[in-house]
Parts: sequence; C-alpha cells; structure tokens
Amino acid sequence: VQLQASGGGLVQAGGSLRLSCAVSGRTVSTSIMSWFRQAPGKEREFVAVSKYSTGTRYADSVKDRFTISRDNAKNTVYLQMNSLKPEDTAVYYCASRINWIVTCCRASDFASWGQGTLVTVSS
Repeated sequence: VQLQASGGGLVQAGGSLRLSCAVSGRTVSTSIMSWFRQAPGKEREFVAVSKYSTGTRYADSVKDRFTISRDNAKNTVYLQMNSLKPEDTAVYYCASRINWIVTCCRASDFASWGQGTLVTVSS
C-alpha cells in the first residue's frame, strides 16, 4: 500500500488549504482513511477519519473547520481545512487500515502511512 500526501503550504490565519492523499494498492472505498498531524516537539495526533463510505469523526480542535472526504473514482482522500489557525501548523499525514475498530483512532492503530505534507499557518 502506498499513500502520497500533497497540498501543504504556507497560508495566513483564517485561510484555507485542501490536502490530498492518493492511494495505490488499496481501495479507498473499502478502507478506513484518516488524517493525523504532528507539530514540532509534539506527538502525532488524530485529526479526522472517514469510515468506509459513511461516517466521519473529527478531533474537537478541528470540528466545524475541517472536512474529510473521498473520491472513490480517483482513489483519493481529501482534507479541506478552513479557518486555519497558527496552532494548526504541523506536518499532516494520511493513514489507512482495513477494519474499523471501536477505539479508533490512535496513530498506533494504523500501519499504512503517507510521507507527510507540511502546513504552516502564519499569524
């Protein structure tokens, strides 16, 4: 399984970015797809998860600002980030697993990871 994240960059506070995660070797429509982020000096933290083709869950810190979605035809997952804040600055990673677990989601729950894309939000 290969995951290729892209779309990061530098944006001012209040701005928007859309991250993409192109997946090969696994069908997005039948997988659990998630986004995590890791700020300098901090642990990797959960951002959002899409459970198969229905159901999403978000970290409280991004709820109502971020939206996870998938394009099954392109086998790609997206993270639309609006109203960005300086504290959203981090390397963002996409991750995938086959089966849902009720305790989802910790970084250790996922074995397949993309390489990360840097998002920097200036104040």
